Parts: sequence; structure tokens; C-alpha cells
Amino acid sequence: MKAQHLNCEQARHISIIQALEQLGFLPRRLTTKEAWFLSPLRTETKASFKVSLSLNRWFDHGQGIGGNVIDLVQAIKSCTVSEALYFLSDLKPSFSFQEQTKILPDSKIDYEIKRVKSLENQALLSYLDSRNINCLSAKKYCEEIYYALDNKTYFGIAFKNKSGGYELRNKYFKGCIGKKDFTHYQKGKNSLTIFEGFFDFLSFITLNKGVENQVDFLILNSTSLVQKIEKILKKYSVIYTWLDNDETGKRATKFIKEMHPKVENKSTLFEGCKDLNEYLIKNSYST
Repeated sequence: MKAQHLNCEQARHISIIQALEQLGFLPRRLTTKEAWFLSPLRTETKASFKVSLSLNRWFDHGQGIGGNVIDLVQAIKSCTVSEALYFLSDLKPSFSFQEQTKILPDSKIDYEIKRVKSLENQALLSYLDSRNINCLSAKKYCEEIYYALDNKTYFGIAFKNKSGGYELRNKYFKGCIGKKDFTHYQKGKNSLTIFEGFFDFLSFITLNKGVENQVDFLILNSTSLVQKIEKILKKYSVIYTWLDNDETGKRATKFIKEMHPKVENKSTLFEGCKDLNEYLIKNSYST
């Protein structure tokens, strides 16, 4: 169902990175301040399309033009402002138990982590249950976090990445606090299984009892981080990808195949579903 229609002011706060990912474009280089893409507006072989993470503005050096996220969607889709807002309505971040700003990696937003503890909040466990995820398995990998933002306190499921940042989830919010990075679970195995988000990882171990000691796992936490994992891939004999069945997931899978000689794409096993968690829900597996 299409989200409520946004106005221009609301839409300008949507991440350009997020919009580009939804349109199937992944960054070729990502720093704490900016991201560089092959231009989505023309054909090129060297990335000259820059996105400022702090300003949330883009600039195409090849054409000498730039702007905000609305301008970009209009340019890529050759559409009106109204049509761009309709597209961006699907990308509007869902908010926490209170409305909050989506936290971007390395942003200057002033937040404070109040407490991180074992996962036991009933509202959060109920949310996991609604997604058919085994709560006992989730407790092994996730925590419960409380943090302050703009003088308000929020809480959610926290999944830690290798740089100490947290992916956050609850019924109403999906975001990140701290530095954005991937998560890598190493047990010295020869094969690596890759997921796009931690809910897909939790869905996998819900569906496959006892699999946790059989392979190593890597959770991207964002397909934009796929270019950071090339050195890790070289350590493994075979790679299994369980990325989303959308254009972004397909592009990321293709990128991984270009980096490793033996990659098995497992997303065909949940064909017809956007991701592995949707497959889990539709097939009504007991948790």
C-alpha cells in the first residue's frame, strides 16, 4: 500500500542514497562525508556523480548540475514534482514509538545511547514474533537499546555492526545509529553466506535449525556497503548470496559475482517474494 503522500518539505529530508538504492544505483566509493556514483543521468565509466551525506545534496560533475532528492527523481524518471513525491512516499522512513528523524551514518545529529541490554522487551519480542522470527535465536544476535534524540527517549531492537554502530528496528522504525557498516560472523568455515539485512539473517536461521555452526555469515546492513567486502570474499571458497529480489539486490549480487569466481545466488529459492523474511511470513513457519 502506498504511503501517505509527502509534501516537498518532508520529501527533501529523504536520503538521496536511499532513493538511488531504490532506483537500482549503488555507490562506487563511500566515505564518511560523501558517496560517488556512476551518473544515473548519463553513461560514464568513472564515477563523477557526488552525494554529500551531510547536506543531502547531489552534484553531477559531468553535466554541472545538482540539487535535492526531488530534483534527482525528476531527472532520472523524467517526471513531474507530483510524480516524484509519489515515488518518494514509499521511501519515507517509518518512525519509532514516537516520531523521530532517521539517523544517518556519521551524521551530526546529537544522540545519546542511554542503555544497551539483553533483548527482553515484550513489545520488541512481539514484533519479532509478528515477522515469524524465532525470538530465542534473535536474542543471541540482537540487543535492546534505549537512546535519546532531541530530548526524547526511544527504544528498539539493536543489531551491532563491526564499527560499533547499530541497525535499529521496531514496529514503526527502521534506521541506524552510529557508523554504518557490515556485520561479519567468523567461525573459520570455507563458505560465506551473505544477507542484505539482519532480519533476513534471522529468517535464515529460523528456517534452518542448526545451520549457525556450518558456515560464516556476513550481513551487509546496506547494499551500498557491498564494495567494502572484496578482501573478505577472497578468504572463502564459495559464496552464497540471499539478497533481495529487487533491482538493488540483483545489482549487488552481480557486483559480488564480479568479485568472486564461485558465487551461488539463492534468491531464486524465494522467487515471488521481495526478501527472505517475506518468504518466511508467507509460508507461516512456526517460531
